Amino acid sequence: MKSVKVVVVGAGVIGLSTAVCIAEALPFCSVTLLADQFSPDTTSDGAAGILFAAQFPDIPLERQRRWFKESFEHLLAIAQSQHASEAGVLLSSGWQIFKEVPAKKEPFWSEFVLGFRLMTARELKRFPDHKFGQAFTTIKCECSSYLPWLEQRFRKAGGQVEQRKVNNLQELSESYDIIVNCSGLGSKTLVGDLQVHPVRGQVLKVQAPWLQHFIRDGDGKTYVYPGVDSVTIGGTRQEGDWRLEVDEGDTRSILERCGRLEPSLSTAKVLSEWVGLRPSRRNPRVERELALLQGRRVPLVHNYGHGGWGVTLAWGTALDALGLVRQCLHEMPPQAKL
Repeated sequence: MKSVKVVVVGAGVIGLSTAVCIAEALPFCSVTLLADQFSPDTTSDGAAGILFAAQFPDIPLERQRRWFKESFEHLLAIAQSQHASEAGVLLSSGWQIFKEVPAKKEPFWSEFVLGFRLMTARELKRFPDHKFGQAFTTIKCECSSYLPWLEQRFRKAGGQVEQRKVNNLQELSESYDIIVNCSGLGSKTLVGDLQVHPVRGQVLKVQAPWLQHFIRDGDGKTYVYPGVDSVTIGGTRQEGDWRLEVDEGDTRSILERCGRLEPSLSTAKVLSEWVGLRPSRRNPRVERELALLQGRRVPLVHNYGHGGWGVTLAWGTALDALGLVRQCLHEMPPQAKL
C-alpha cells in the first residue's frame, strides 16, 4: 500500500517531467497526474523545443546554470540512446545571430551545449544584416513525441493519469497529502498569481527537408528550426495577448522574416499554423508553501512560469520540485505517512 498521495496538476512538459521525477524517485508515494489538456493539446506540443536559455533577473545564476545543465544532460542521454526516435529528441547544429554585438558574447549556458564558438567573418557573410554570431550544437525536443513518451514512462513508474479540469485547490485537499502545481498560465486563477501572463507565440510548420541547420535571431522573434518531419519557423512574442486564433498578418510577417534569413524557404510548402500562449513570469516560480485548504494545512509545491523556456528548463526545475516534495515529506507528522 503506497502511503503518501501526491497530485501533480498540469500535463505540459513541466508537469509531466515533474510527475516522472517524483514517481521514479519516491516509489512509496502514489502519484496522480491531473490535467484538462494532454498531448497533443498542450502549449508544449507546439513549442519548437530547442535548448537555449534567457537569464532571469532574480534567480541566482548558479541555480539557472544547474537547471540548464540537468535538462541538457537528461535530453542528451535520450538523444544518444535507442529511445531517441520514439522520444523525438535529436541533436541540432546551427547559428544564433545578432544585429548588434551583445554585451555578453558567451552566455551562461555556452559551456553545456556542444562545440560552442563564435562565428567567423566568412560564416557571417551569409547574414549581411547581422554583425555577430554564435555556432554550436544543442538539442531539439519534439514535444508531440516526447510528451507521450514521458507519459508512458510515468505510467511504468506506477503513476496514475486522470483528465479533468481542476477549478480550485480546495477540491484536491481531501484526497491528496501533497499538491504540486505545474498549471502554467492556469496558475493565474488556480493560485491567484497575478504575475503570470501570456506571451502569444505563432509558428508555422513547413516542408523543407533540405534544411539541416537552425538559425535564430538573437532577439528571439525570428527563427528556423529543422526537425524530424518538418521545419518550425516563427515567430511572435506578443505580451499580454490571449488570442489563440491564427493571425494572417503574423503568418505573412513570419514567412517574410524567415525568408530573409533562409531564402530557400520561399519554395517550402506550409504544412500547418499554430498558436500557443507561453506562461510567462518575471521569474519561474519553483518553491513550496503551506496552503490552508478546507481548514487543513496542505504542502503545496509550485513549478511554473517558465515562459518560452519550458522545454529548456523542464528537467532541471522538475528535479528542484522533487527536492521540495522530499522536504515536505520530511516535515510531515509520522501518522500522515502511515
